[in-house]
Amino acid sequence: MKLHTLSDLFEHELQDLHSAEEQIIEALPKMIKKATSPDLKQALTTHLEQTQEHLKKVAEIAESLDIKPKGEACAGMKGVIAEGEEIIAMVEGNDLMDAAIIMAAQRVEHYEIAGYGTAAAHAKELGHDEIVVDTLIAINTEEYEADSILTDLAESRINAEADDEDAKLFA
Repeated sequence: MKLHTLSDLFEHELQDLHSAEEQIIEALPKMIKKATSPDLKQALTTHLEQTQEHLKKVAEIAESLDIKPKGEACAGMKGVIAEGEEIIAMVEGNDLMDAAIIMAAQRVEHYEIAGYGTAAAHAKELGHDEIVVDTLIAINTEEYEADSILTDLAESRINAEADDEDAKLFA
């Protein structure tokens, strides 16, 4: 599909975000299963619930604008998730696994932050209903919050525990 207008680009971005959320919903349970930290499992579980809501909201926005929510698969998210799965598959050690899961999850969050921020800016420029703009901004805020929670977990102990695990392996 050729994109000729900002409206076309916005439609493509909504479809991309819809696909990305679908892919994340599929990937998160695998991460939850591999995580060993109860706090990390809880953070990922909470975000899975949020992601399911995000998918519904993106579909509702698309439908309210007469846009089909499903388009091509989001290649960017597919790549980010595949890279995360590849790294996680290489990891040995529980603490290092949690650090790798956080790394992979934060890459996903950053991709979403870029997408939702752009979609909100385009929706505003296109004069879409304030509800559409506010919903996209609210989702983006939740993505920032999820990223912040992951950072806090990593910096408060998970990275240090992974480093201690390394020291024990090579001592």
